[in-house]
Amino acid sequence: MMHMTFYWGKNVTILFDFWRTDSWLGYLLSLLALFIASVFYQYMEDRRFQFKILAESKPTSSEPSMETPLLQSKVIFGWSLARAATAVLFTVNSAIGYMLMLAVMSFNGGVFIATVVGLGAGYLIFRSGEEEVLVKGDNPCACA
Repeated sequence: MMHMTFYWGKNVTILFDFWRTDSWLGYLLSLLALFIASVFYQYMEDRRFQFKILAESKPTSSEPSMETPLLQSKVIFGWSLARAATAVLFTVNSAIGYMLMLAVMSFNGGVFIATVVGLGAGYLIFRSGEEEVLVKGDNPCACA
């Protein structure tokens, strides 16, 4: 039966029936995997923002030069490769975000803490730099 309140313990099913932990080692390795996935989520979000900035920037001339980014100069079906890359990264990042959300919905306290601390660490490492540019209209929610 699934828990509907937070509980503490090493016996947890995460996302799939085959991802069950019965030992402390398995539980700690699972928490480490969720922590790494949360950090990776923030890394992918940073890459997506960078591609979005690149996709929205306008080329200075019609002829590509040495300074023109490669993804910006290619156009397929009216869309730049940077815009297509942004869409792919958004799709991958959304899938990771929803998987993390479902893992937290196991209601295990350790899973919750590992995921939230991983999101915070990833934000600190990848997205809290001085060069951070806020893109107009982006949702500040971690799972957006």
